[in-house]
Amino acid sequence: MSEDQVTAFLAAVNADAGLEEKLKNAKDLDGAVAIANQAGFSVSKDDWLNYQSEQSLELSDDEVAGLDGGRVHSSYGGGKSAGTAF
Repeated sequence: MSEDQVTAFLAAVNADAGLEEKLKNAKDLDGAVAIANQAGFSVSKDDWLNYQSEQSLELSDDEVAGLDGGRVHSSYGGGKSAGTAF
């Protein structure tokens, strides 16, 4: 029902390798939400998307400055692809 449930679910995922593996195998956001619900968390797609939106807003100025078209640049000029979660 809330982003707090998403946070609690993700904490459970970090503590449970089996749950983490299930989440890794989710095909899409619907699958991830279903896994959360099966694990006893009241999570909707909107909750998850709102959670992700809030997390994106929490980037520091340095993190934002380092982003460039999906790549994160380090001080030596190289970069690595940034992951995408659903």
